Amino acid sequence: MAKKTYFGSNIPPSCSYCVYGNRAKEGNKVLCEKQGLVAGDYSCKKWEYDPIKRVPKKQLTIPNQEDDII
Repeated sequence: MAKKTYFGSNIPPSCSYCVYGNRAKEGNKVLCEKQGLVAGDYSCKKWEYDPIKRVPKKQLTIPNQEDDII
């Protein structure tokens, strides 16, 4: 059976949303079960995607076009 991919298959690996990583209190650090304390953008060969931990990027606000016409 094929492995399901959530949100596409082109997600760049990052320990901040890995199954084995947990955010540390020290800024942008991640406490990894496999590697220890690492940077948030670090990734190792054991990286496995966890969609629950991923924080979506903030969407841009588009001004209302109707206000410009009046």
